[in-house]
Amino acid sequence: NTWRIVLPANGRQWKDWKQASTLYSRNRIRTTKYTWFTFLPQNLLRQFHRLGNLYFFFLVVLNWFPQVEVFHREITMLPLVVVLLASMIKDAIEDYRKYQYDKIINFTKTRVYDK
Repeated sequence: NTWRIVLPANGRQWKDWKQASTLYSRNRIRTTKYTWFTFLPQNLLRQFHRLGNLYFFFLVVLNWFPQVEVFHREITMLPLVVVLLASMIKDAIEDYRKYQYDKIINFTKTRVYDK
């Protein structure tokens, strides 16, 4: 059972602070949904939770069978790809703006009360 130790930043307890800070994560804000590595899989998973995207995906898969093919395969894929790309670009821009705002907030200087 470990306790979190909060020490003032006046230099007297620097050694204790170094030891205590290794046990706990940093106190920073992170409101972004994605990282560089998780953007594509998580975004696609979120996109296919929408019923409309699943419907168009079903049409694309169905059109790959020659017995049921109505249009060319590429034409059937076009609406789904356009909608997915537009949503991905929107989500990427939105997440990047959140990242920039978090960076500003995390590096803002604050006042600490110390007796």
